Amino acid sequence: MPSFDSLFNAFVTILVTIDPPGLAPLFLAVTRGMNRGERNQVSVRASIIAFLVMALFAIAGASILSVFGITLPAFRVAGGFLLFFIAFEMVFERRQDRKEKIGDVAITKDMIHNIAAFPLAIPLIAGPGAISATVLLSGSFPGFGAQAALVGIIAICLVITYLVFVLAERIDRILGQTGRSILTRLLGVILAALAVQFVADGVKALMAT
Repeated sequence: MPSFDSLFNAFVTILVTIDPPGLAPLFLAVTRGMNRGERNQVSVRASIIAFLVMALFAIAGASILSVFGITLPAFRVAGGFLLFFIAFEMVFERRQDRKEKIGDVAITKDMIHNIAAFPLAIPLIAGPGAISATVLLSGSFPGFGAQAALVGIIAICLVITYLVFVLAERIDRILGQTGRSILTRLLGVILAALAVQFVADGVKALMAT
């Protein structure tokens, strides 16, 4: 089984790339006009779909890469750069604007009945950053027990995301614009440090081959 530090780093990486607090106002925006029961149904379905997508990449990520002839170290470097770019957007408040545009497109195209799958589950929850982080982490969790632990971590992160959706109205009022801005920037700095570590590990592995 992986060490506690590895499990904790995986938890932080996945949770930060999903960014539940940043999704709370977007969840309210794309479910405007719905009552509490309808919002709860949407949040449950979106969390389940996102979990299935991320669990697939956690279990079969390396196999999916091998089909395209991509080594895990190479993907680790590329994924690290992608995560760093996401962290850059978080620190400078650009990611939220992009997510809001995605949410607006879904509403204007009259996709209200499918918002659990799009845009909530994909690409807002299980987006490129979260999927990349999951594939990167899967390389550090070899074996059935380790992969089961990683899937469990994903499940915990999605449960937290679901709870954030349920409490979205309260969280949005408590944090306010200033609170959301501070939290997003803080998480962005943490993600940037994790991204640099991914790149460093990937380059080291590439040089060793």
